[in-house]
Amino acid sequence: MVNYFFLEKNFVKLESGNVSADSKIFWIDLINPTDEEKLQVEKNFNVELFTKQESEEIESSSKYVETEDEIGINLNFLIQEEDNFRNEPVSFIIKDKILITQRNLEFRSFTETYRKLKTIKFKPVDGDDIFLTLLETRIDFDADLIESITAKITAISKEMSRDTDPNREALLKITSLQESTIAIRENIIEKQRILSSLMKSKMFPKEDYENMRIMIKDVGSLLDHTSFNFERLEFLQNTFLGLVDMEQNRVIKIFTVVTVIFMPPTLIASAYGMNFRFMPELDKIWGYPFAVLLMILSSTLTLLYFRRKKWL
Repeated sequence: MVNYFFLEKNFVKLESGNVSADSKIFWIDLINPTDEEKLQVEKNFNVELFTKQESEEIESSSKYVETEDEIGINLNFLIQEEDNFRNEPVSFIIKDKILITQRNLEFRSFTETYRKLKTIKFKPVDGDDIFLTLLETRIDFDADLIESITAKITAISKEMSRDTDPNREALLKITSLQESTIAIRENIIEKQRILSSLMKSKMFPKEDYENMRIMIKDVGSLLDHTSFNFERLEFLQNTFLGLVDMEQNRVIKIFTVVTVIFMPPTLIASAYGMNFRFMPELDKIWGYPFAVLLMILSSTLTLLYFRRKKWL
């Protein structure tokens, strides 16, 4: 599907299907387009759209390409799937003040921009304005993602402070949040590079520079926040491992104490189990109770000694 946005009598209008080149068109949005729709746009507006392979390349040189009359940008938008994120490529081409976007899925940033275009207050001048609006909206959504991760980190921290018995699920949650934080950070760094490249571009009007500077500051603050979240996750991970070590040490300590407590009775039983012919207590009626009492007394004294030393 292809949506065309153009100005008519200071009102934004939307048309779908096949529209010929018009000076009033400022945005062409291709949503999971067919090969025929791509060829039609390329023919009508004299552009070469990105292929799927080009849009998915990870090299920085393929993320931003600028010629004398055209800017090509490839960005990854995060898609949340349960507790994980995956990247979905979105391509942008700015030529003759017309923005051409190419995507396979619906994104909240595009839906929000569609909604803004229907309002009276938002009247874009050209495709540059739409691109910056999309990017700004996406940065706001990135901030929301970071806030949600921060809330989850706080919840895990409170849970660990209440639960003295750490479990495997808590460590898996921490690991998942670390991966999500890394994915968001990489995505934000990508936007920071694009904004820095646009600041150096001669195709963007100077009146947009101030807006881009503000967006770069916002991106920088988001990166600081992701760094803080990652430090908190590392702290929680170290705390979890420390609790696990303490629990293991406690179990080992209990086994060690039990072993030591039973050592004196074992020694006494071993002594009376030796096969010597002459042992004074063996032929006495009180011999067996004496040996049992001696074993109980030795264990009790050992236990009292451990308690006095506060080893238990």
